Amino acid sequence: MTRKPKFETLSGIEAKQTYSPDDARDHYNDQLGFPGEYPFTRGIQPTMYRGRLWTMRQYAGYASADESNARYKYLLEHGQTGLSVAFDLPTQTGYDSDHVIARAEVGKVGVAIASLADMERLFDSIPLDKVSTSMTINATAAILLAMYVAVAKKQNVSLGADGHLPLRGTVQNDILKEYIARGTYIFPPAPSMRLATDIIEYCARELPNWNPISISGYHMREAGATAVQEIAFTFANAIEYVRGTLARGIAFDDFAPQLSFFFVAQMDFLEEIAKYRAARRLWAKIAQEKFGARKASSMILRFHTQTSGVSLTAQQPQNNIVRTAIEALAAVLGGTQSLHTNAFDEALALPTEESAGIALKTQQIIAHEAGVTNTIDPVAGSYYIESLTDEIEKQSNEYIERIERMGGALKAIESGYIVREIGESAWKFANELETNKRIVVGVNEFESDKTESVKTLRVDPRVRDEQIARVRDLRAKRENARVEIALKELRDAARGTANLMPAIIACVENYATVGEICDVLRGEFGEYRGGGVY
Repeated sequence: MTRKPKFETLSGIEAKQTYSPDDARDHYNDQLGFPGEYPFTRGIQPTMYRGRLWTMRQYAGYASADESNARYKYLLEHGQTGLSVAFDLPTQTGYDSDHVIARAEVGKVGVAIASLADMERLFDSIPLDKVSTSMTINATAAILLAMYVAVAKKQNVSLGADGHLPLRGTVQNDILKEYIARGTYIFPPAPSMRLATDIIEYCARELPNWNPISISGYHMREAGATAVQEIAFTFANAIEYVRGTLARGIAFDDFAPQLSFFFVAQMDFLEEIAKYRAARRLWAKIAQEKFGARKASSMILRFHTQTSGVSLTAQQPQNNIVRTAIEALAAVLGGTQSLHTNAFDEALALPTEESAGIALKTQQIIAHEAGVTNTIDPVAGSYYIESLTDEIEKQSNEYIERIERMGGALKAIESGYIVREIGESAWKFANELETNKRIVVGVNEFESDKTESVKTLRVDPRVRDEQIARVRDLRAKRENARVEIALKELRDAARGTANLMPAIIACVENYATVGEICDVLRGEFGEYRGGGVY
């Protein structure tokens, strides 16, 4: 069958046959500069990977806290340099493991955490002052961060010279993208924004080495957004969070260095490289021109990258090893600070220990064998890369300005604009696959009748039963009078305007559960269900 070739990127940016100096005129002085210098197109550090490799941070967590703890130790022993915690859906949506709505999902897509007791087991014998930890959690982010702080105190982590806990890591805490693409929200947008900015304010004052938010384009892109939309909608959300924090009376330079971002690496290799370079330059300009940043650290775009889940196929799953390697290489050539590589079997189930090991080795081979870390930004000066970088920046900025005219990201979300834009892009891509204008090997071309046998991970149902028993045992043995006092104080704080983090920490330290804390907040804020408050 004769097919019309696609000479455009996944974002629909036309790719010419040949590029020349005319496509990248006057770039060096105006748009590039040197690594570690404004506008940071070539990287945020002067030495980049010659000075220090990116953090190899494999996203992991499943079943019980004990099993996840064992997986973390395995990954650390095999060269992983940072932890990344996946929580199960009940934890993400504010239900305890024994709630009737939670039982079918306990420990399925992440680790089950109902109380501080679970968090203590999750990080048993892992010194929190020696590792950096990313926690992918949003609606309940304040509760899980409070638990992490409480575990550090129980480990007797010494205060730093500045009098604060020297904890390093990130809590995702990006609730706006939940209304756009992912759906694990609990509360209406306004109180959700309050909780998100409470965390930013708390970390600016109490945890200066902690990233209080990871503003995420990953989930929007995986839902069908283009690379341009990924950057634009992420930065529109970031502008909303910044304005909310500025309204607390905190200067931009006092919290901007703690902002972090999260992007995907998909299969259009060159477009992805250009996307990261364009994003760095665009964010530096936003920070300086819109918010008056004075410190260089306030203008740099620090981001984590994860290879694409939607690019993984259940058909011929071992092909996913190649896809992940290509995507990871794009992230590295694009200058990421942190990277997760997906396991080849994740279109079928949670990764096995073997597949997780291959994913980690993929990063190590890129770092130590491929030679791409020998020089900084080796793609700089490519006529095509520079032209594509310019075009992505231009189109992304046009989207941001359009959203600003609507009144900001929250208004654009509430009107359905962002969801509609992503939906149209997703439809276009799906149509191109169905009509074979785009080829996915093993799916719509080069199929095979042979069935590959892949060993997959299955969570033992006993995990749920044991976790439920632990939650009920905790409630029976803790000092419930103290729990009630702490929950009442949280309720009183929620009715006012005070930062809720101190009250949540007090609840956590008295072993109130995630569900109990969220129930208090549901009672005060209401519960958001796809357009309404209940």
